[in-house]
Amino acid sequence: MQAIIYNQKGNEAGKIELPAKVFAAKWRADLVHQVVEGMRSNSRAGTADAKGRGEVRGGGKKPWKQKGTGRARHGSSRSPIWVGGGVTHGPLREKNYQKKISKKMRVQALFSVLSRKFKDNEILFVDSLQPVEIKTSLAEEIVKNLTKAGGWAPIYKPQKPRILAALSEKNNKTEKSFRNLSALQIALLRNLNPMEVLNYKYLLIENPGESVKFLESRN
Repeated sequence: MQAIIYNQKGNEAGKIELPAKVFAAKWRADLVHQVVEGMRSNSRAGTADAKGRGEVRGGGKKPWKQKGTGRARHGSSRSPIWVGGGVTHGPLREKNYQKKISKKMRVQALFSVLSRKFKDNEILFVDSLQPVEIKTSLAEEIVKNLTKAGGWAPIYKPQKPRILAALSEKNNKTEKSFRNLSALQIALLRNLNPMEVLNYKYLLIENPGESVKFLESRN
């Protein structure tokens, strides 16, 4: 299975042989859902806390006598039905949201997502994203060229980034050039995970020779 490698002008710069286990894996919706929901759950801070009727201040004295007032009977002003009272079944700090996700599950879910995106023509391989100088206009031109080369829908100042660019290694020149583009977000390939890849419509993989080799080595 081969894929085209593009240069910054959107022209073909070569081809690369792709490992089937990474880019031709079976789509496993159940596994992807389990891993993504587990990651979302693990990212919760778990600091939300509400006080029950026994924790709020006041309410020690009965508001009024039981009978003869014509009003409904109440034993405490800290009841959940009173303003300023305790909360019924509110969130508690001691609740644990952590879910176990094995390394193998995470990797297989990532391969499944990458294979689906590759099949849907939402992955593009580019030899290098580093512009000749740190300049947003040059970075914008590179994105336009690659978008056109991949046959992707034009992107006009989206509310959130639609392209994820995965770098094989940290590159300050590339990061500074692309950081002002609202359509694109920079990430390191070694940190890719299923949830992050699914948050974006398209994926750019830079330096495909090293990047694909690294992905294939993950187990």
